[in-house]
Amino acid sequence: MDEARSGSARAVGRLISLVEDASPLLREVAAALAPHAGKAEVIGLTGAPGVGKSTCTAALVSAFRSAGRRVGVLAVDPSSPFSGGALLGDRVRMQDHATDDGVFIRSMATRGHLGGLSWATPQALRVLDAAGCDVILVETVGVGQSEVEIAGLADTTVVLLAPGMGDAIQVAKAGVLEVGDLYVVNKADRDGAELVTRDLRHMLALGTRSADGWKPLILKLVASVGTGVPELVSAIAAHRAHLSSSGELDARRRRRIHDEIEILALTALRERFGQLPAGHQVDALVDRVLAGKLDPYAAADELVTELTQP
Repeated sequence: MDEARSGSARAVGRLISLVEDASPLLREVAAALAPHAGKAEVIGLTGAPGVGKSTCTAALVSAFRSAGRRVGVLAVDPSSPFSGGALLGDRVRMQDHATDDGVFIRSMATRGHLGGLSWATPQALRVLDAAGCDVILVETVGVGQSEVEIAGLADTTVVLLAPGMGDAIQVAKAGVLEVGDLYVVNKADRDGAELVTRDLRHMLALGTRSADGWKPLILKLVASVGTGVPELVSAIAAHRAHLSSSGELDARRRRRIHDEIEILALTALRERFGQLPAGHQVDALVDRVLAGKLDPYAAADELVTELTQP
C-alpha cells in the first residue's frame, strides 16, 4: 500500500485487481487508503459507441499532463469482460501515455458484481485517489444504466455526441439530458455537426435547470487533432469552480459515499442470505406467506432482523 501511495503503477494495478476480484483483503486495503483519499477531481465521460470517447480522453490526458497534473484513467466496460472490443481499443488509442509515469490507465469489466459499475468503480477510484492522482477520468459506454451511474460517481459528467451516428439526439432522449454537466459534439468538422448542436441546444432549453443553478454547456470538439480541447478543459474548470462555490461539490460527494455504503451493505446482506443452510426458517416464512398467515413485507422484516443480528 505504501508503494501505491508513492505512485507505483504495479502496486496500484495490484490493488485495483483486488477490487475487481472482490478479494477478502479489500477491507484492509480500504481502511489503509481512506485517510489519503478524497482529493482527486473525478470527471466522467459517456456517450454512444463511436463518438470518440477514447480519443477525447486521450486529448484530456495530454492537456492535464501539460499542466503538471497526475492523471488516472478508468475505462469501464459494464457489459462484458470477454469481448475485448472497448477494453483493448482504449489502451491502443491511449498508447502515447502508456510510458508516462504520471498517467495510470486501467480497463475494468464489472459484469457479475452486484451493482455493476457502482459496485467496483468507487473502490478503484479510491485507489487512484490515494495513489496521488490529481484528476481521474472515468470512461464508460453510454448504454442504459451506466449513464446514470457514471453521473453518480463523477464531480463533472461530460456527455459526448457526434454527427453521422444516426439520430444522435436519440442518445440524449435515452436519459443523458438528465445527467450531463457538459455536452460535447465531437467530430465537429463533419457534416451534420451544426444540426446535432442545434437540436441538442433546443432539447436542453426544454429541460429544467439543475438545483444548484448550473446551466449545461455545449461545446464543439475535434479530439483527433486537439481542436476545442483547451475550451473543454476551461469548461471543466468552470464547472468545478461552480461546484465549489455553490456547495454542490460536497453534496455530490456525500451522495456518492451514501450510495457506496448502501451498495456494500446490500451486498453483505445478499451474501448472508446466500449462505443460509438448507431447511432454514426462510422456508417456513415462505409457507406462512403461501398460507396467507403472513404478508411478504412482514416476512422480509423478520429475515432482515435475523440477518443483521451480530
